[in-house]
Amino acid sequence: MPAGDVVSVSPAVLDDLVARVRSGAPHLGTGPDAVRLVLVDGPAGSGKTTLAAQLAAALPAQVIHMDDLYEGWSGLGVGVVRLADQVIDPLAAGRAGRYQRYDWERGELAEWHDVPRAPSVVVEGCGAGARRFADLTTLLVWVEADDDVRLARGLDRDGQDAHEHWVAWMQEEREVYREQATARRADVRLDGWGAVVHG
Repeated sequence: MPAGDVVSVSPAVLDDLVARVRSGAPHLGTGPDAVRLVLVDGPAGSGKTTLAAQLAAALPAQVIHMDDLYEGWSGLGVGVVRLADQVIDPLAAGRAGRYQRYDWERGELAEWHDVPRAPSVVVEGCGAGARRFADLTTLLVWVEADDDVRLARGLDRDGQDAHEHWVAWMQEEREVYREQATARRADVRLDGWGAVVHG
């Protein structure tokens, strides 16, 4: 699966991100139980997973990993649809979310996970920052790194047998990010080592 993230942001950067979330408007639902949606997007292997974990611990918030929503190596688009249908749309309607995890090893959907209403929820993964969620997002963070760094991280985790999968995934995500203009729309852009590039 497309991960291999190792970024760890500094306390100052993390504090700034948390402050942005807490001062931002919640758009999922209405009233006192409205939820702040934090999206951490960027190409595979850039550093999203570790950053999301840091944000979740600091806020605190539940993390939803897009890796659990993709249906395998060709499932980037399907993952975004499942995120909308099972998590974001219900939260926006004032209900709890609930998604079914995809088991990469078995190649099938597995157990269900509840997403209760809470002050904040963090979603990380390629495609999380799709345009369709723009009006519902409190903070969109983009994490980027050079292709060779990302590929090395990914193969270090997934093994050399995954090389063809990684190359194909990197091409697919490039097309998605070009279409969605995710980096340009991000509130904050970080590099693959946690430094602020913009924002």
